[in-house]
Amino acid sequence: MANISLLKKTAGVILEKKKLTNVTARVGLILDISGSMRTLYKNGTVQKVVERILAVASQFDDDGALDVWVYDNEFSRLKSVTEIDFGNYVNEYILSNDMIHKFGRNDEPPVMEDVVHKYTIEQPAKEPTFIVFINDGGCKKTIKKPIVESSTKPIFWQFVGIGDSNFDVLEKLDTMEGRFIDNANFFHIKEIEKVSDEELYNNLLNEFPSWLNEAKTKGIL
Repeated sequence: MANISLLKKTAGVILEKKKLTNVTARVGLILDISGSMRTLYKNGTVQKVVERILAVASQFDDDGALDVWVYDNEFSRLKSVTEIDFGNYVNEYILSNDMIHKFGRNDEPPVMEDVVHKYTIEQPAKEPTFIVFINDGGCKKTIKKPIVESSTKPIFWQFVGIGDSNFDVLEKLDTMEGRFIDNANFFHIKEIEKVSDEELYNNLLNEFPSWLNEAKTKGIL
């Protein structure tokens, strides 16, 4: 089992470096579960991703919970994960769950719309929401609509491309027009299991601080 306290320590160091230690935020994780992700679920890589992101959530969030979604051409909103029950989360709540549609094609907008609905309609709050979106390529161009529409909301999208597929759509995020504020960032890691925690957290929290500042200036937060 991962040493969650060690992960939290590393996350804490990066938060301090980026002057995020006094920030309270809700944290959500969206996991691609399309066919090409099958091996990463089976070999424990996705479980490790959940643990690493949970360590960030536990620093940002009052209740230390990480909200989780999975998607292929359908999506599922899952039970939030905490430090108490993270140990076998992927096997128990995703792979063993027959209700979850898995290993199909990928279709991002529906899950993104559900995320926006949860944080702005069902559970609106003053604090920002930090979304980590794991995708292994072939992201649909239609993500533009939910990104543009949520640019007036207190939601920041941090996309992480993994593997060596095509990330054309995500690479153009920074130049996406029509937004009230730049609310999305992307970086690519070929083998996420080989990247150090420090490098991962550094990349994850790279643009979030500047978005927070702009969101405050423009009255979103």
